[in-house]
Amino acid sequence: MTSRPAAGGGRWVEVDPGRVARWVEGFADRHGPPTTTVEGYGLLLTAPDGATAELHTPPGAPATADVPGFVAAAGARRRLGLLLARKGAVAVGVADGPDLVVSKVDTRYVQGRTAAGGWSQQRFARRRDNQAKAALGDAADLAVRLLLPEAARLAALVGGGDRRAVDTVLADRRLAPLAALRAERLLDVPEPRHAVLVGAVAAARAVWILVRDPEPDGARR
Repeated sequence: MTSRPAAGGGRWVEVDPGRVARWVEGFADRHGPPTTTVEGYGLLLTAPDGATAELHTPPGAPATADVPGFVAAAGARRRLGLLLARKGAVAVGVADGPDLVVSKVDTRYVQGRTAAGGWSQQRFARRRDNQAKAALGDAADLAVRLLLPEAARLAALVGGGDRRAVDTVLADRRLAPLAALRAERLLDVPEPRHAVLVGAVAAARAVWILVRDPEPDGARR
C-alpha cells in the first residue's frame, strides 16, 4: 500500500485489490461504521466522525452498488493493456490478472534539451523534435503489433509516463480501438523498462482511495 498527498486536501492511498476489504474494515474501526453512497467514480464511504473515503473503481472493473460487490469486482481477473511512454522509450504489455503475459520495451535515442558542441539552437531543436516524432512513430507501430490484436479481449487500456507522449501514440488512427478503451488513470512511472512494466501491472490493478480525515473540533467552529 502506498500513500501520497492529494491536491485540495486529503491523501491518495493505493491498495492491492486483495486487501480492500481489510482496508475498509480498518477505516470502520478508526472512524465508525460508514454509510455507502454510489458515485460516478465508485463508492463513497462516510463515517460518523466526518471522515470520508472515495473508493475509485479500478480500470476495467464494472460499477458496483456496495462494498462486497466492489471488493469482488476489483479482485476479479481481467485483461488489461499497458502503454508506457516517456521521451524515447516505450513499453507495451498485456496483463492477465496480476500476470504480465505480453511485453515489449523499445528505446530510441532522443537528445536532451541542452544544445552543446556549437550546434545552433534552432537546428538542435529541429533535430530533437524529429527524433522524438520518430520514437513515437515506432511506439505506435509497436502498439499496433502487440496491443491491437488484443483489443477485443481487453477490459481497459492503462497509460503511463508522459501524458502527451501517450496521447500522441494513441492519436494514430490505427489505434482507435485501443484509444476507445483508455482508462482515465495515468500511471506515474520513470523511463519505461521491463521492470517498470512489471511494476505497472500492480499499479494498474490497484484500488485508488481518496481519504479525507475529519476536521478538528476547533476548525468546525
